[in-house]
Amino acid sequence: MALDELKSAIPDFAKDLKLNLGSVIGNSELPQQQLWGTVLACAIASRSPKVLRELEPEAKASLSAEAYTAAKSAAAIMAMNNVFYRTRHLLSDPEYGNLRAGLRMNVIGKPGVEKVDFELWSLAVSAINGCGQCLDSHEQVLRKAGVDRETIQEAVKIASVIQAVGVTLEAEAVLAEQ
Repeated sequence: MALDELKSAIPDFAKDLKLNLGSVIGNSELPQQQLWGTVLACAIASRSPKVLRELEPEAKASLSAEAYTAAKSAAAIMAMNNVFYRTRHLLSDPEYGNLRAGLRMNVIGKPGVEKVDFELWSLAVSAINGCGQCLDSHEQVLRKAGVDRETIQEAVKIASVIQAVGVTLEAEAVLAEQ
């Protein structure tokens, strides 16, 4: 299993990440599609080649073709939206918030999977990318759809652990080159 290989690559000083990775993926109560869509979208958002290489095959095997594509779409659209909306929010001039975005975001309206799943994946990617406005927006949509806080937190935990594993492994790869 690629998850075991990824865990074995985590250095001893980051043992908590190894334990958490096994826990958030191996013991998740999320349905398979929500779990593996979150894992795939977050692996992409982590920008870690090793994390993506190790987690993508199991995600692909666990997801329908539509869900696999939708999870990749969530990572792609949120890579754009998180930069755009985070910037608008951070600029001190509130008038930027009144300007038309003018960016295509059709996939959000028609993701090819249940809207709740796509929103959950978008929220997880937004957590990695640090866009508070996007986090609030996706959380509100999920809560209105009846998704409980525990499910939302589960996606955020997956995002945080995958991001931390990616950062740790990439740092170790750089240090090994010295």
